[in-house]
Formats: sequence, structure tokens, C-alpha cells
Amino acid sequence: MSTTIPAPPAAAPPPPHRTRAVLAFARNAWRGLTSMRTALVLLFLLALASLPGALLPQRSLNAQLVDQYFADYPQLAPLLDKVGAFEVFATPWFAAIYLLLMISLVGCLTPRTVEYWRAMRQRPVATPRNLARMPHHAVDVVEGTPDQVLDRMDAQLKGWRRVRSADTISAEKGYLRETGNLVFHVSIVGLLIAMAVGKLFGYEGQVIVLANGSQFCNTSILGYDSFRPGLQVDGTELAPFCIQVNSFQADYLSNGQPEQYRAQLGYQTAAQVESGDAADWQDYELAVNHPLRIDGERVYLLNHGYAPRFTVTWPDGTQRTGEIQWQPVDLRTYLSQGATKFERPGIADPAERQRSSIAVTGLFAPTSSGGQVVTSTFPDLLAPEAAVDVMRGDLGLDDGRGQSIFSVDQSKVDSGELTRVARENMVPGQSITLDDGTQIRFDDVTQWVALQISHDPGQEAVLVFALLMLGGLALSLSIKRRRFWVRVTPEGEGRSRVELGGLARTDRAGYGEEFDRLRTTLTDLLEPTGSGAR
Repeated sequence: MSTTIPAPPAAAPPPPHRTRAVLAFARNAWRGLTSMRTALVLLFLLALASLPGALLPQRSLNAQLVDQYFADYPQLAPLLDKVGAFEVFATPWFAAIYLLLMISLVGCLTPRTVEYWRAMRQRPVATPRNLARMPHHAVDVVEGTPDQVLDRMDAQLKGWRRVRSADTISAEKGYLRETGNLVFHVSIVGLLIAMAVGKLFGYEGQVIVLANGSQFCNTSILGYDSFRPGLQVDGTELAPFCIQVNSFQADYLSNGQPEQYRAQLGYQTAAQVESGDAADWQDYELAVNHPLRIDGERVYLLNHGYAPRFTVTWPDGTQRTGEIQWQPVDLRTYLSQGATKFERPGIADPAERQRSSIAVTGLFAPTSSGGQVVTSTFPDLLAPEAAVDVMRGDLGLDDGRGQSIFSVDQSKVDSGELTRVARENMVPGQSITLDDGTQIRFDDVTQWVALQISHDPGQEAVLVFALLMLGGLALSLSIKRRRFWVRVTPEGEGRSRVELGGLARTDRAGYGEEFDRLRTTLTDLLEPTGSGAR
């Protein structure tokens, strides 16, 4: 015996009034979002939200300035950091405002664009029945039949868009105003789309390169110190150009304020790199606000610093030289901190290699005050001196954990696996000898530069649309729509009565004089026999 299980009842459709309420709410929300008032409010909010990005240092541009701000304002900076004030353009609230603004503008401008397109293609309106009601009006009696008069007037109205009937001419001028409005609104939408394309398919990366002939090749994101890809960028299709930093020069005012940064570069395009032509380097002087443009990328000079060079000689005569950037802790004087790390070569035993590793840490002053405590008094490399702590032991380089290049692993110091074996103030050329005969020599100082590589596929479109937007705005503000009508009626004895009317569609200023000039020109050609009131 089988039992039939009844199917569950279908869900009841929502009541009609509830559906209408939801649709009405959605319709009203869309109308409110796409109104010009909402677009202006969102535009104001976007400008207001951008102020912290203009007034405060941003991590995407210069993380060192952000660190300096934390040092100068230790209580205020953490509060600002919680709301994203140091990375304004990457915060969710800024993205929400931008997205709402884009939706509002597109929804607001699309119907207006259609309206301007139709207005631009409209024919002049028919001649009104009562021209005497027009702001500009005149009546004249001239020689000639109505057809002759209309033929001569039609010939004189070249440049006007006009329609002629049996006894009237309807003319209009200034359609470029609507063209300007159309170009302006389309350019705003195009500008927003181009900016979105740049965010989707663009990227920015920062890298530090020593200014001693060191090279950077844009072949992988692994070569960058920091890399911020767009939403559609995975870093596998970078243009493989190469840059070689040959030298760097900084000019300072007497108070230490930087005046100019210049880096002498050599570069190879992606085509040169792929062809294997390694000997052909092109020269370029990279300066602040004067980027190198190569293969669709822009290379900016952001900052610079110093890299002390140390040589460690172990008791068995083996040597290693280390030269790595130290981090500025005071951007006014470029007092820097860092850690140059060495592993003893030729040691097969991992435990012994860890015990004999050395790190030279401390502070570096490009222009030292010369006292017991090393401080810097000027950012240029005039009297270099380093206050170093020599650490020996396990640096943690084999632990598989990432660590800062500017410091040693503090946990190793706390556990006693890494100990300080010497402390000394050193100038280039000096050396110190450790208890086991290991010698540390301060050789020299090399400068480094911080470069930013930016790729924005929408930048050309942004420029084009920005120029079109300005051009369209100029047209819409400078050109006026005005209308001109002619009605001719026979007066008898070979004469005709000519009635003229004029109307400015936008601003009347200036059209009165133009109407008078046009009326005078037309009636003088027609040999008037009399004139009426205007």
C-alpha cells in the first residue's frame, strides 16, 4: 500500500500593496540619488573627504613622513590613523562617497545628455503670431515684393539655422551652446569612467635603489619594497624595463630645507631588455615633479637617504662587505637608523654560523655635531659619523620569518641569543676590533633613492576628457542662443511691410545691440521707404 505525500503549498505572493510600496521606495530613492542636488552634496563631501589627503602625509606617497608625523604628534596621530587619515584614498568611506557620486552623476547626467542632444538637433521654432510681444521688435516698409524681400533676407542670414515658409523666416543661432553642454556632460561621465579604469588596471610600487650604479628591473612584484595593484592586476604582465641609478645630488638651503633633488639614471625600454641589448643605456635626469615616462609607466623620485658601508673581517681572514639603506628618523637633518647584517662565510655548521653572525646597528648622522652623543645638524653629507652597536649571535635569518631590514630581532636580544659586543662612534675609515679578533671597518657612505613606479592606463583619457570638459564649459558659458523672426506682408505698389522680432533664449545682455545691427543691415539692403517703432 503506497501513501501519496501532498506537496507543500506554494509560497503566497507578497501582497500587492507591499510590492507597490517597495517599488515606490526604490523609485524615490533612485530619484533622490540621481538628483542634481544630491550630486552637488556628494561632490562637496568628496572634496571635504579629500582634505586630509592634501593636508596630511599619506603612506602611499611617503611612509617616512607618516612616521615623522607619529613622532611629532604621538597622541593625535593614532586617532587620525584609526579613521584612515593617512591613507584617505584607500579607505572604505572615501570609496563609498566616490561610488555614490559616480552613480549619482551618471544617473543625473544621462537624461540631461539626451536632452541636450535633442536640443542641439532641433529646428528653429515657427514664427510667433504676434511679434510685437517679443523683447526686440521692429517694423519697416521696403521696396519689393514679399518673395523678393524674403529671398534677399534669406541670403543675408547665412550662418543662422533657419526655416522659410510662404511669408516668414524663422532663424536661430547659438546651437554650439548646446553642443558645449553636451560635450561637458559627456566628458564628466567619461572622466569618471577613465578614473575607474585607472584604479582597476593600474598599480603603484615603491622601491629603494642605491645610487652607485645599482639597477632595478620591472619584471616582478618581488622586486618592489611595496606594491599596490589595481583590482584587476596580478603582477604577472609588467613591462620589463630596467633602471640604473648612477648618482644622486641634493641641494639644500642654509637652513637645511631641500631645494632640489636630482638623480642621474640610465634606462632600457622593455623592447631593449627583451632583445638582450644590455649595452645600450639611455641617460635621463630624474627630478622631483619631472618623472621618467617609459613603456606607459611613470617613474617618480620620492626621497633619498644614506647607506653606510661596513666591512667585517673575521679572524681567519674571510671578509664580507655590507651596504644597505638606513631609515631616516628625522627628515630635517636625516639622522638615520638601521642594521647592516653579516653571516660568516665558509661555515658549514648551521649552529656555528648562527653564533658568529654579526649585525652593525645604531644611528648615522650625515653632518655630525661631533659630541659624545651622535646627532645630525644638517641633511647633507658634510661630516658623516655613525654611533654603532655591534651585535653577535643568532640574527634569526634562518628562522623563515620576515624581519625588518632596519633593525634586529628584539626577541633574540631578549633571549640572549644575540648580544652586544662593542659600542663605538665611527667616522669613515675607522675600524674596531672585537674580543675574538674580528674587525669592523666603516668604509664609506652611499646615497639611496626612493622611486615610485606608477601605471595608469586611464591617464591619457583623463587628460582628454578634462580638456573636453573645460572646452565644453567654455562654449556653454560664452555662446548664447538667440532667435530671429521675419514676417513679410504686401503693402501694395510694389512695396512690402517687414516685421522683425528677436528673443535671447538665455541672457539678453548684448542681444539688443546685435538685433539693431542685424535689422539695420537687412533694411538698408532693402531700401526702406519708412520705418516703424521698435
